[in-house]
Amino acid sequence: MNQDLSIINLLLHASFVVQLVVLLLVIVSVASWAAIIRKYFALKRIRVLNDDFEREFWSGTSLNELFASAAQNAKFAGPMERIFASGMREYQKLRERHVTDAATLLDGARRAMRASFQRELDAAEQNLSFLATVGSVSPYVGLFGTVWGIMHAFTGLAALTQVTLATVAPGIAEALVATAIGLFAAIPAVVGYNRFAREIDKIAIALETYIEEFSNILQRNLSANPGAVTPAASVTAANR
Repeated sequence: MNQDLSIINLLLHASFVVQLVVLLLVIVSVASWAAIIRKYFALKRIRVLNDDFEREFWSGTSLNELFASAAQNAKFAGPMERIFASGMREYQKLRERHVTDAATLLDGARRAMRASFQRELDAAEQNLSFLATVGSVSPYVGLFGTVWGIMHAFTGLAALTQVTLATVAPGIAEALVATAIGLFAAIPAVVGYNRFAREIDKIAIALETYIEEFSNILQRNLSANPGAVTPAASVTAANR
């Protein structure tokens, strides 16, 4: 006897629990793909904005002009530009309060940049925990559906006097579909998580390097002329 063992037909004849598990896995898979796509474009935008600001930063524009531009475009600025703005804002606030100690000025700017760095890192890591959860839990959810489906299949076979492969195969096949869909949901999530984690690590290293470079610029400015802020390029030309 010919039997239709297509996935759709197997799911239509599966038990309610297996159908529920498969539906849950399909929803999770769609959500994880949406998270992967959003994260891909978000990290791409971060890289582009950081590169654009870094080029402008080392082009010779004065720090005051860069700060004014960052304040005007704060809504569309990248992480590196926001970190720069946080450091400059704290630096200028301390100068307005007539703080003249170089160590205090530098420490205040550095702490402000570190706080901004942590906020940017938290924003970049958003949805990564969801992908990690999908990648680790989905196979087990699929396995639960498979075990339940096999139990349901063998329970139905208990009433038969003669059991053949033709009678066993449909029940086992519909149960295994749950595991397959669980893997289908988990594998892209794991791949996406690993790739995005590496990308975020690279971004974090670049931001930390920039914080140190900008701190060196402020330190040189304070050592050379405590009352002025000089162009970034002129200060760092000797460092590169």
